[in-house]
Amino acid sequence: MSHPYRQHIFICTNQRPPGTTRGCCHQKGSEEIRGLLKSEIDRRGLRGIVRVNASGCLDACEQGVALAVYPDDVWYGRVTRDDVMEILDQHIEGGKPVERLRLSIPAAAEKTQQT
Repeated sequence: MSHPYRQHIFICTNQRPPGTTRGCCHQKGSEEIRGLLKSEIDRRGLRGIVRVNASGCLDACEQGVALAVYPDDVWYGRVTRDDVMEILDQHIEGGKPVERLRLSIPAAAEKTQQT
């Protein structure tokens, strides 16, 4: 059985206590970005094709707002609401990742490689 979605966009909505040194995506506006992505996916007629999901920590807190696009295995960092249209136009609809926002390697994988 094939999967019903072409792509999943996972947005970190993790919330850490105020004052934590790593920060968190929630404090950087991830819920607003998630809402904007969802409404724009609907507006573009991509509902049922592209799924927008909230996720827990993607372990890229210092580079948040972080999001990952699967099955493309593309991770973005420091995403703002101003970047949403570019990600949707260029990557989701155009097939070309937005290189200026792309994280070269997920933070979790980088930490694993260092051990």
